[in-house]
Amino acid sequence: MAHNEYLLQVRDLTKYFYRQRFFSSDREPIRAVDGITFSIRKGETLGLVGESGCGKTTAGKAILRLIEPTSGQVLFKEGNILDLNREDLRRLRPHMQFIFQDPYESLNPRMRVGEIVGEGLEVHRIAQGKDKADRVSEILEKVGLHPGDAIRYPHEFSGGQRQRIGIARAISLNPQLIVADEPVSALDVSIQAQILNLLMDLRDQLGLTYLFISHDLRIVKHISDRIAVMYLGKMVEMANGEDLFRRPLHPYTQILLQAIPKLDPSKRSQGAPLREEFCPHDLKKGCLFQPRCPHSKEKCQMEEPLLLDHGEEHLVGCHFVS
Repeated sequence: MAHNEYLLQVRDLTKYFYRQRFFSSDREPIRAVDGITFSIRKGETLGLVGESGCGKTTAGKAILRLIEPTSGQVLFKEGNILDLNREDLRRLRPHMQFIFQDPYESLNPRMRVGEIVGEGLEVHRIAQGKDKADRVSEILEKVGLHPGDAIRYPHEFSGGQRQRIGIARAISLNPQLIVADEPVSALDVSIQAQILNLLMDLRDQLGLTYLFISHDLRIVKHISDRIAVMYLGKMVEMANGEDLFRRPLHPYTQILLQAIPKLDPSKRSQGAPLREEFCPHDLKKGCLFQPRCPHSKEKCQMEEPLLLDHGEEHLVGCHFVS
């Protein structure tokens, strides 16, 4: 059960990349993350969902300063992470960890599992020698691996086991916040459920707080207390997980839910189709979703909607919420 105290507060976070225009000295901004605001309570899981390229992974990395944000505030335990110098940020690192999408690419193939999981313990001078070895054994057992696996290399494991190693590395420093970036998308469906259940068990056992990033609403619903929907760098809807599935208010969220495969043909939705994709850099004003929205009106083309509360902390950024 989530507490009322906020562990993480993200305020107006932006991350712009720049590309050079042909035959011009001007640099055009690519607004990967464009002013998102949300908070996560202690012990809570917030699911961040959206299509590939919507900026959710960039947001997760910017929050932990794995990449430097362009502007905004990231308050962790009331201190602004973006104001910290390198040394202060290093001291804060054990409290904030990241689980990567690809469990193979994120593990050093030249290091044994014990070295991978125990590296942070040495770097942050938490444990060394026998204490470190004992701690690594304990962590491996906690994620469903054998202590003897510490002497093996990542290539000797299956995809699901490698992701368990990544999770073991993330929890080795007793973090409070974990940003999990598509942690099951590279795994078989049967293994996905095992990893999700492991993450939920660890959350309960260790009192963890998650920002869980995914493109799959079914997975997000399974693990999240609240769900935030992103589109082209902006937050368009945020609500309690059950509320979002029961009454999706933004047209984009409605279309995402309609796209979830259903086994029963009688329950398949016949909602309005999504318009073709467009180049977001061509849009200078108005709602970012309006070129693809089946309900777009003139106001949508002229004025950007605000993210407003429509009851029960259900936030929506749309001019025409039904």
